[in-house]
Amino acid sequence: MTTDIDKRVGDFLAAANTFDTIMFMAQWHKDAVLDDPCVGRKFAGHNEIQEYFEDYFIGYNTQTQLVKLDATSKNKVRIEVLFTGTFPQGEIGGTFDLVYREGKIQSAKAELI
Repeated sequence: MTTDIDKRVGDFLAAANTFDTIMFMAQWHKDAVLDDPCVGRKFAGHNEIQEYFEDYFIGYNTQTQLVKLDATSKNKVRIEVLFTGTFPQGEIGGTFDLVYREGKIQSAKAELI
């Protein structure tokens, strides 16, 4: 049985992997914040999160494969992923800690592993 969190994560990854900016941004709450220490920046609100998506996903032709999903509550999930793309490493692992509010991502912390 698929849970709400499984569907939300699936929608997030599908949007990212098809470079569908509209669908990707629809996953994010209007007040969302994405923290990515690997790039040394927090991205606040839709404009900045869209910039992040365009620069690091579309810009590097990044594909994101789900490795592991660990739902810690009905609104919090940690996903482990494998990124592949045209960035220098070509392939690298990562995690996203996602917190949902009103069915959309309220906050995200991205890490490379």
